[in-house]
Amino acid sequence: MTKTLPITKARYKLKDLSKEFAREKEPEAVAVTRRGEPILAVMPWDLYESLIETLEIMGDKDLMEGLQQSIREIKEGKTIPWEEAKNDLGLEG
Repeated sequence: MTKTLPITKARYKLKDLSKEFAREKEPEAVAVTRRGEPILAVMPWDLYESLIETLEIMGDKDLMEGLQQSIREIKEGKTIPWEEAKNDLGLEG
């Protein structure tokens, strides 16, 4: 569940949020609210970057088609054993 923080308290607590994020195993965004309605999201930078990267991938038609094709091939059992893939790529010493 997303944490909420009224904007009146956010101005005092903002500097401590980074410490709270660091203590949490998987920190989530904090919704800053005004009159009970969310108006801002504060989140760890890593979470922000991962969201942006996900949106970029999802917005790339070619990447999404490739991903969907890969998922279909996995479901159909069209996979290559890891040892064989390593050999094909020349990763075996």
